[in-house]
Amino acid sequence: MKYFILLLPICFLPLISGAQSQFNPHLKKQLDSVMVLDQKYRDTLTLLMEPKKRDSMAKSLSMSVGRANSYYWTKQDIADSLNVLFVEAVFKKYGYPGKTLVDTPTNETAWYVIQHSHKIDQYMPLMKAAAEKGELPFRLYAMMLDRQLMNQNKEQIYGTQISCRKFKNIKDECIVWPIKDPANVNQRRKAAGLPLTVEQNATRLGVVYKVYTIDQVQ
Repeated sequence: MKYFILLLPICFLPLISGAQSQFNPHLKKQLDSVMVLDQKYRDTLTLLMEPKKRDSMAKSLSMSVGRANSYYWTKQDIADSLNVLFVEAVFKKYGYPGKTLVDTPTNETAWYVIQHSHKIDQYMPLMKAAAEKGELPFRLYAMMLDRQLMNQNKEQIYGTQISCRKFKNIKDECIVWPIKDPANVNQRRKAAGLPLTVEQNATRLGVVYKVYTIDQVQ
């Protein structure tokens, strides 16, 4: 039954009709279901990553932290894989399903699916075009661009990405990934529609903001 529910949006895809220039309530409903799957286990996994909360979270699940992480990431990975298949089929038929086609906030769903996938490079031009047309909030394009740059071990532009790993010249901790021209990052963030400064965003994510270079983290 669980797998039937996960596959339902894909099975119903041929029923979708309409054009990119016209609101499509059927597609909106399907993408809303996809968004539920995208977030299904992420709140639990986020708590399992927080040092002050992971032990109590694991205890509530009657698992060790390691086993709980493995168990819930396996479940989320299955949902993510199915979501990617669905949104790729949507891309092929409609292009990016933006504000005109599915209204807000459903126009953000396909972005979340790709942001959580390994296909950012493939779909970045589509995201950029959607943002420039106002079909997708520009702040989300900025976040995806930062993630793409971080994945390529390059400096991010808007300071949206946090990385937790063992770094070259830094103790094992979570940091704001190195930023190009950090002195002016908050002006760029404001222009992109990001509501918080880089310092405020780091605090929100439980990280102390410090300026690092690429050489320090590689």
